[in-house]
Amino acid sequence: MSIENDLSLIMDYDKNYCLQVFNLLPVAFVKGRGCYLYDTGGRKYLDMIGGIAVNSLGYGHPKLTSAISSQAKNLIHACNYYYIPQKAELAYRLCRASFADKVFFCNSGAEANEAAIKLARGYFYYKDIKKYEIITADMSFHGRTMGTIAATGQAKFSIPFEPGVPGFVHVPFNDIDALIQAVNPRTAAVMLELIQGESGVHPADLEYIQAVRKLCNEKGILLIIDEVQTGVGRTGKMFCYQNYGVTPDIMTLAKGLGGGVPIGAMLTTNEVATGMRPGDHGSTFGGNPLACAAGNAVMETIEDQGIIDNVREVSDELFEKLNKLRSKYNCIRSVRGKGLLIGIEFDDTITAQGMREQLFSMGILVSAIGKTTIRLAPPLIITKSQAGQFVKALEKILKTVSGPRGVLGRLKEAFPSKKDIKDKAAVVGNAKIDKLDEAGLTGGPDLDIIDEDGE
Repeated sequence: MSIENDLSLIMDYDKNYCLQVFNLLPVAFVKGRGCYLYDTGGRKYLDMIGGIAVNSLGYGHPKLTSAISSQAKNLIHACNYYYIPQKAELAYRLCRASFADKVFFCNSGAEANEAAIKLARGYFYYKDIKKYEIITADMSFHGRTMGTIAATGQAKFSIPFEPGVPGFVHVPFNDIDALIQAVNPRTAAVMLELIQGESGVHPADLEYIQAVRKLCNEKGILLIIDEVQTGVGRTGKMFCYQNYGVTPDIMTLAKGLGGGVPIGAMLTTNEVATGMRPGDHGSTFGGNPLACAAGNAVMETIEDQGIIDNVREVSDELFEKLNKLRSKYNCIRSVRGKGLLIGIEFDDTITAQGMREQLFSMGILVSAIGKTTIRLAPPLIITKSQAGQFVKALEKILKTVSGPRGVLGRLKEAFPSKKDIKDKAAVVGNAKIDKLDEAGLTGGPDLDIIDEDGE
């Protein structure tokens, strides 16, 4: 039995047989090519979220699909009792491209961060030093396991599952004074994202990260950089830490590393690697031939085909166009991020969920973060033309619901009254759907979204 092309049956089965932990849009995708996805009815969507920064080479990339297919024909899984050629090769590639000397492979970002936390504690344990606390940032996100929700600086992820794992301290992001005050004799490591993706795409300040590295050096503390979302070319460098002129002691990767095949990795130095000995950690599926074949294909493609140059070029043009929209429309509060990880924050008159739904109705996929921010993390192969299609769709929505920014609008934005804010919210409602419906923007795609080959 196959239900692949019956959306109503798919939705029915999901509702009745899957744990309901996701807020799903009414669509199921059955095919992808390049930066486009196709649903059960054959409708085409421009993917501006890339599986949440996962589909780094888009869909159907010949290098990646060939590597996966060839490996699947030969050997999908071999346990870690034996040497695995693909694992050894991928470890070599990652070490050669980064600060690291050693790599541990697992299946996800949360698992990579769990390994990093254990390694930091083990490093001091084997030195007979009683250091175990990990300092992390408010509004961070490090995963959904019991350990990583304790590390995450957002209580909403951990409150339902308390009591939490002890040994974590949270401080404000980009506040070096607060971090200095939090350090104590028990502090083993500082764990940070260089761009906080799940709280709305908030980059760390350059001076802050450099001060954190200096502090860790002075206090004998390890620096863990979580690059689950920012690694593997996403920010215009192979790894985001390379934008900051610092070197971590431990780094975690996942998402884009496998191009869609689940894989995670923890990277570290020879010195810090002494924090784990045989039997201290492991993974049944981690480092399996299939996932590592995918990882090797992704790394090789990024290195050999100028993918990072493309990230920079498309990013520069996308930021330029988005900032032009920001100067034109009152409702865009901020455009931030780096490379192809971008957050667009709106004022209180536009909800992130509402904007996500309107773009979806026009055949464009983004994610909603919090109440007023949408996130972009498209495939790294996206073209300037495709990025321009997104900007065109966004402006079409903004033009309908907001109108261009004039002198009077700028003055009102600078000095809004409570009545203005209340009236705006009343007009647009939760997602401005009524107004968009009146403008005919929710009835289906009216942009000319085309593939590179003209389809």
